[in-house]
Amino acid sequence: MRKALFLAATSLALFAGTANAAFTVTDRVVADEKAVFATVESREMVPARVRTGGTIASLAVKEGDRVSRDQVLAVVADPKLLLQQAALAAQIDGLQAQLAQAKLELGRAEALLRSGAVSRSNYDALVTGANVARATLAARMADRDVVEQQLAEGKVLAPTAGRVLKVPVTPGSVVLTGEAVATIAEQDFVLRLQVPERHARDLHAGDAVRLDPEDQKSAGTGRITLVYPQIQNGRVSADAEVAGLGDYFVGQRIRVWISGGARHAVIVPAGLITTRFGLDYARIGAVEVPVQRGLARPLPDMPDGLEILSGLKAGDTLVQP
Repeated sequence: MRKALFLAATSLALFAGTANAAFTVTDRVVADEKAVFATVESREMVPARVRTGGTIASLAVKEGDRVSRDQVLAVVADPKLLLQQAALAAQIDGLQAQLAQAKLELGRAEALLRSGAVSRSNYDALVTGANVARATLAARMADRDVVEQQLAEGKVLAPTAGRVLKVPVTPGSVVLTGEAVATIAEQDFVLRLQVPERHARDLHAGDAVRLDPEDQKSAGTGRITLVYPQIQNGRVSADAEVAGLGDYFVGQRIRVWISGGARHAVIVPAGLITTRFGLDYARIGAVEVPVQRGLARPLPDMPDGLEILSGLKAGDTLVQP
């Protein structure tokens, strides 16, 4: 009697577990995803340009380096500036001596003027000479400041933080004013999609994009931020933000799934599908039926969602195999 009661209780428990694991197939409306290729691009490609011409004396970066804003990338030296600086230094020394002599003579003339030993015209001439020496010295010092500023501008600074993509010069190269010594990609990377124009009407800012599982390295989803209004070569360009793109190479091609409209689909938990000898099966009650597996379709209420292309219909009740 006890054995019979135990078997009955066990049967009821198994039936309850089976009932709890039952899943009713419904017809869902899902986004009709299309696979397109996108490239990892920087929002801006900023060149680091030379402010004064000369020769590359030192180069501090190479392709692939990460740089911060205002970091020194290279130093441009012009031998003529050093010669000008030395010449101006010598002139300033001479003018400082002339000014000191003019001040000395002016002081003596002031003492003699009070005693009447020096005429007023001679005194005025000495005052004018001292003022001229002072102004000439100030002009030469301003010229020296200009040369020093030109020497300081020989340092090529990074205009923005990012990654160095190209360095077209080497130490010893002659560069002109305004020539670029490096090209820097800003740190903010985006996915630039190329979508066939037949899907242009279904593409909107804010739509979700999903990276292919084989290509993604971090976050697998993102959002479209900008749809360009111009169609080129039958394709529409769009930018999407995806977290973690800094680990990719700039220009790398990645397969991305975008929404191309809506359609009806059958989505079931992947745990209810078994595979034997290369065939997929789902259990409806006590019967196993073959099904055709589609792509993974994770949903908010079904993280392990799997699309079934054939073999199931709305209303079927699946149980755990």
